[in-house]
Amino acid sequence: MPALNVEFSDRELDDLRQIARERGTSMKALVREAAAADIARHRALQEGAEAFRRFFASHADEFAAAFPDDEEPAAGAGRVA
Repeated sequence: MPALNVEFSDRELDDLRQIARERGTSMKALVREAAAADIARHRALQEGAEAFRRFFASHADEFAAAFPDDEEPAAGAGRVA
């Protein structure tokens, strides 16, 4: 399995040791679990954003009718020649 070396300040390292000790786990497991949780959170946010974009695109006309003040002016609108 690939590995990654990560540098921490002395304070961060002390904090990690304390947290790992309190949780009864290794520092390696603690850091790996934190990274895995952040990856899962990031993926969930990406999936949620994509679902919202699809929903918004499929209901664009309804949103435009409901919120006309938020619509961008059509190209050339408001221009005086």
